[in-house]
Amino acid sequence: MGNRTARRIATRLGELDCNVVDALAEGTTPDLAVVLCHGFGAPATDLVPLAPELMSLDARLAERVRFIFPGAPLTLAEWGMPAGRAWFHLPEEIMRGQLRDWDLFAREVPPGLPAARRAVMSVVEAVSTTMKLPYGRIVLGGFSQGGMVTTDVALRLEEAPAGLCILSGTLTSEAEWRQKAQARKGLPVFQAHGRDDTVLPFSAAERLRDVLTESGLSVDFLPFHGPHTIDSEELERLAAFLAARLGGR
Repeated sequence: MGNRTARRIATRLGELDCNVVDALAEGTTPDLAVVLCHGFGAPATDLVPLAPELMSLDARLAERVRFIFPGAPLTLAEWGMPAGRAWFHLPEEIMRGQLRDWDLFAREVPPGLPAARRAVMSVVEAVSTTMKLPYGRIVLGGFSQGGMVTTDVALRLEEAPAGLCILSGTLTSEAEWRQKAQARKGLPVFQAHGRDDTVLPFSAAERLRDVLTESGLSVDFLPFHGPHTIDSEELERLAAFLAARLGGR
């Protein structure tokens, strides 16, 4: 990252409280904004440490990219996780570890997803306005449930984003996603998933990959040997994917 130091500020963008991290020269407008949404049950700041890690992997990300980490709107205090946040609530059977019907989950639209989508869309609109960036210079992504919400948003924005990063995500809302994906042919997608994931099964990730690929999106799929986590090779590939979105600028 050279001698650049990453700065972090907490601010509200759209409907959500966000952490914004960059190492840009003072007064510089970013060439690319990257919005990354954390997973279910994590604190709002869970993914914030990824920004300096990614910047250290590719200097261009330190020089030209601003990272935005929204905090999910719902609290999980009632489940004994006072710092835990959620984009949408899961059925009680899943929370208690009793239900794992991923085929049904893939087909249905989770209650609460439309509200989460609106919240994330409000962040994307605020990023576009305040940073003077068209949607085509904004990458969306997230881990686990954050990946589900940002996939839903990326397929529905009025214009295509610069790219989509799905880190240990899964398929849901299949009929809607297939239909919306028709307008996203060629969208660059980076998707990674652990083969030993016991939270969101690898087979469901493959099914999501196939839905996107069959719809004409350009999916770079990285399987890794590991659980429901972010792998070191995955971070390297993510840094390269983000740097590639800078294009020749």
